[in-house]
Amino acid sequence: MRILITNDDGINAPGLAVLEAIAAEVAGPEGEVWVVAPAFEQSGVGHCISYSHPTMIAKLDERRYAAEGSPADCVLAGLYDVLDDGRPDLVLSGVNRGNNAGENTLYSGTIGGAMEAALQGVRAVALSQYYGPDNATLANPFEAAAGHGARVVKALLEHGNWGGDDYHSFFNVNFPPVPSAEVKGMRIARQGRRKTANFSVEPHLSPSGRRFLWIKGGSQQENTGPDTDVGACLDGHVAITPMRADLTCHASLAALQEALG
Repeated sequence: MRILITNDDGINAPGLAVLEAIAAEVAGPEGEVWVVAPAFEQSGVGHCISYSHPTMIAKLDERRYAAEGSPADCVLAGLYDVLDDGRPDLVLSGVNRGNNAGENTLYSGTIGGAMEAALQGVRAVALSQYYGPDNATLANPFEAAAGHGARVVKALLEHGNWGGDDYHSFFNVNFPPVPSAEVKGMRIARQGRRKTANFSVEPHLSPSGRRFLWIKGGSQQENTGPDTDVGACLDGHVAITPMRADLTCHASLAALQEALG
């Protein structure tokens, strides 16, 4: 199996090393793992592509590249430049430092990388490690992802529905904020919504007197219910959420059509 991996934390992020090990196990001894990751951190860029300026790419090692762009840029670089001799069988994006559950999904560059792969017709999984008091101080906070990542990806390859008439499905995986031995298993969950975790801004003055705004997030520990990705993770489960890039509110179509003709 040929696997392309990327992330949004950057080429030197510890979560990328975890993902390389996961990908190597999934690919097998005869497989190939290719890395095309951002040269610098790209957290929060979502599904951004560098449409208005070029992306510099550099080969760092065999099958390892850094690109000055977003995770979606890196996927495009992998598909159309680095792996121009044949597409990968799978794209993995992560392992993100911090959860991409609930509303975080909408901002995530990790999700953006997987989404771009799905739009290109390639199977894709985004992987993120939830942080909390039970794992943040571990020697390896990615313990849950490292211990269970390959098994989860293999299960999705065997049982996942990757199709779609227009938009292909991809999968969002969040590992719980607990040590590996305390992971309870996998739970299929919908995307949750933490109502107190909206982003905001906090103004600060620089030493020169200039005014700057820092983006602030909210608490990541608000439980959004047992059937959601957030709730599953906070209960110690690996949360798996099927996704696709169709933003249509299907529940509103019929009523709006009837009202407006």
